[in-house]
Amino acid sequence: MEIVAFGVQRDERPILERAFAGRHQIRSLDVTLDRDTAPIAHGYEIVSAGVTADLGADVLQTLAAGGTKMIAQRASGFHRIDLRAAADLGMSVGRVSHYSPYAVAEFAWGLALAVNRRLLTAGHRTRTLDFRLDGLMGRDLRGRTAGVLGTGRIGEAFTEIAHGFGMRLLGWDRAANPRCTALGMAYVPKERLFAEADLIALHVPLVAATHHLVDAGALAAMKDDAILVNSGRGGLVDTAALLDTLTAGRLSGVALDVYEEEADSFSADTSPDALGGDTLARLTAFPHVLVTSHQAYFTEEAVGQIVEATVANVEDYLAHRTNANMLVTRGQLPAAAR
Repeated sequence: MEIVAFGVQRDERPILERAFAGRHQIRSLDVTLDRDTAPIAHGYEIVSAGVTADLGADVLQTLAAGGTKMIAQRASGFHRIDLRAAADLGMSVGRVSHYSPYAVAEFAWGLALAVNRRLLTAGHRTRTLDFRLDGLMGRDLRGRTAGVLGTGRIGEAFTEIAHGFGMRLLGWDRAANPRCTALGMAYVPKERLFAEADLIALHVPLVAATHHLVDAGALAAMKDDAILVNSGRGGLVDTAALLDTLTAGRLSGVALDVYEEEADSFSADTSPDALGGDTLARLTAFPHVLVTSHQAYFTEEAVGQIVEATVANVEDYLAHRTNANMLVTRGQLPAAAR
C-alpha cells in the first residue's frame, strides 16, 4: 500500500522511509496538511500528518471523500483533530502518545539557559566583533525556585534537571508524581507557583481546562524578573496578555517553542514581510524573548520513536487491531471520549 505523509521534515524523511521500507510505499511531502493541501491525498487510504496539521471537520471531509480511512498522526497532541467528525466519517485516527521525554525537557532547559544568560544577544554581538558585556548579566539558578506545571514524563525529566541545578522545586498537576516528590518537589496551587517561582515551565497538555493557563492574572502574579518557558502547546499562554506584560517592562526572559498561531508559520520558511504586523513579529522584537519553531521533540531518538509508533499504528489498523494510541478506531470513539 502507498501512504502519503504530510509535513515531513528533511531530517525526518530518511527515518520515515527506512521504517516503512519493505512494508509499504511512502510518499513524503514537506507541505502541511490543511484545507488547501488535503486534495493531494485523493486516492490514499492512509494519510500521515505532521504536528502542525489542520485536521478539522472540513479537512477530514475532504480526505474521506477522496478515500482516506486512516489518519496516522506523527505527534502526541490531538487538539487540532476533530475526533467526533472522524468518527462520524467512519475513519480511524492514531497518534503517538509518548516519545523521549528527555528531548523536550533538555530543549526546554536550553531555552531557559539561553534567555537567562542572554545568549541570543551575545551571539548576535560577537558576529560583529562586539564583545561588550552590557546588558548580558544573568542569574545563578542554584537556590532559586523552579515552578513546573505538569509533572508527567516530560515534567519529571525537567524536574530532575532542575534538581541537578540545586533549585527549590514547586509543582502543579492533578496528581503528584512520586519521583518528583522524592526530589523535594512541593505541590502547590498554581496561584502560589506563579507568585513564587523564578523560572516557570509549562508541560501540560492543551485541553479546555488549560487553555490560556498563563493568562493576564497569572502573568500579573509572576515576579517582575521571572522567566517563562513554554515547550508544551501554544494555547497554554494568552499571547496578547504576554505582549502587554512585556510592553510594561516585566519578565526577565520568555522562551517559546510553541505559539498560538504556529500552524500559519512554524515548520515553514516564512519571511518577516509575510508575517507583517502580527503578534509573532512583535514578540520577537523583544531582545529577551526567544521563539523557536516547535523543535523540542526533534532529536534522532524521539523522531525514531515517533516513526516506530506510527508504523505500529498503521500495521494495527490494517490488521483490524487497536492499541492505546488509537483515538478513533473505524468510526468508534473510546468510551471516555464519547
